[in-house]
Amino acid sequence: MRVTLEVEVDSDVAPELIRQALLDFSDRRPEIWPQLDPKTYQVHWVGETSAEATEGSPFPKVWSREHYDWSHPTTIKWTAVESNFCTPGSYISMDITPNGSGGSRVAVTWDRTAANLRGRVNLAVIAVGGNRLLRWATRKSLSDVAKAYAEDL
Repeated sequence: MRVTLEVEVDSDVAPELIRQALLDFSDRRPEIWPQLDPKTYQVHWVGETSAEATEGSPFPKVWSREHYDWSHPTTIKWTAVESNFCTPGSYISMDITPNGSGGSRVAVTWDRTAANLRGRVNLAVIAVGGNRLLRWATRKSLSDVAKAYAEDL
């Protein structure tokens, strides 16, 4: 089972701040992205334009070792290398551009293929929620970023 969703979201958060948050592989990452399970989070390596980290959520209990690539100036893409729910090569990408009013336009592509029963169940829920769920989750995550960096704004 493969689920592919694409949405665009406008945000008050500046592109640089979203990019900074997505590429923050410090111990603070689970605070910036509260849906991440601190017990699962592990950085394997960070390079000039790529990194690998294992990330997951406590509920549903899923994890994935992701290869992050930010070699394109506006796009950050993370691709599953190993996971307990999706196949290697499954990915999420965000293209982050200015929206003309100090904020951002974020185009999200969510493309995951289930690796097993756990994956089929989780992806079925996401498929039912569809673009509406992805749009909501993206807005929520960007709101979390704004809160995490409130002192810096």
